[in-house]
Amino acid sequence: VDEQSRTATFEPGVRGPDAERLLAAYGLTLGHFPQSYEHASLGGYAATRSAGQASTGYGRFDELVVAVELMTPAGPLRLGRGAATAAGPDLLGLVLGSEGAFGVVTSVTVRVRPLPAVRRYEGLFFRTWAEGCAALREMEQERVAPDVARLSDPDETRAQLALAGTGGLKGRVGRAVLRARGYTGGCLAILGWEGTESAVAARRKASLSVAGRHGAFVAGTSVGDRWEHGRYAGPYLREDLLDAGYLVETLETSATWSRLDATHAAVRTALSEALPRSIVMCHVSHLYAHGASLYFTVLTTRSSDDPMAQWQRAKDAACAAIVDSGATITHHHAVGTDHRDWMTDEVGTLGVEVLRAVKATLDPAGVLNPGKLIPTRED
Repeated sequence: VDEQSRTATFEPGVRGPDAERLLAAYGLTLGHFPQSYEHASLGGYAATRSAGQASTGYGRFDELVVAVELMTPAGPLRLGRGAATAAGPDLLGLVLGSEGAFGVVTSVTVRVRPLPAVRRYEGLFFRTWAEGCAALREMEQERVAPDVARLSDPDETRAQLALAGTGGLKGRVGRAVLRARGYTGGCLAILGWEGTESAVAARRKASLSVAGRHGAFVAGTSVGDRWEHGRYAGPYLREDLLDAGYLVETLETSATWSRLDATHAAVRTALSEALPRSIVMCHVSHLYAHGASLYFTVLTTRSSDDPMAQWQRAKDAACAAIVDSGATITHHHAVGTDHRDWMTDEVGTLGVEVLRAVKATLDPAGVLNPGKLIPTRED
């Protein structure tokens, strides 16, 4: 740990919770909490350009990396000198997201921050998806966005409230209040601020001021605390649903603000048509000044004949809708084989040739993670 520069160097196999525990001894945090946090490693974060749930405030993992050491079949590659550089194109950026196809990460140096004294998560309700999206966009563009920002569409909101168990007298009263104020069928947002007590108070006030302009109803910390408590539970619930005979899958993209709503609608339509009688849910997260990520979850009855083919048809339809909408094929799930055949749409024929040239230089025998990331010439 370089406390003066606020950087820390890790071996690649260190897992998220262990990294946070080690940093906490110095009063520091990485602030990177993807849904895979409990099991994922820092080397994996680097290889996939991971995005944590607090990336709006802390940045994606590729924004946190300042240096990497990569062992390739052609020799070691050490990247990252000084605070910033103009020494040619960004080779560090070429390594991040390379998914083990160019080399094996042996060391990664990252920016760290002081461990926050306060973490505050709150739930808000917006009457419509459009109002919620507009509020998040303005928060980010006015530089008053929280560290955690996510907005569920109406279908995901209903699912979230059902999972939260909003029954009983308190739940009935809460629903009655929302109905009386015109929030029936509305959208739930989770906002979270981290830092010193005074900074959190000031940033919260600024964020909620923007939300208020778009008619947000502040539901308080109980909703936010429930989200925080279950923030890593999704994959475990998915396994239970799979065991019960359902098909449950997720996919994600990002789009500019001007294309976000159309992309949301196009992907929902594609999934609904490919999987009749399905439930398609989505939330906005990972905010940028020019756009945001869309994260979709689909639930339907699993085919008894060929569930893999059932999902592949839906995935192909969704990917085509994403490409046709001008959005990216993946925001943080990476490529692997799942999106490999869409890479030409993403970066163009010449872009694929650049990746092949890098692969040929660093891994001339093609032994590293073959068949991933880069389309084969037969594709």
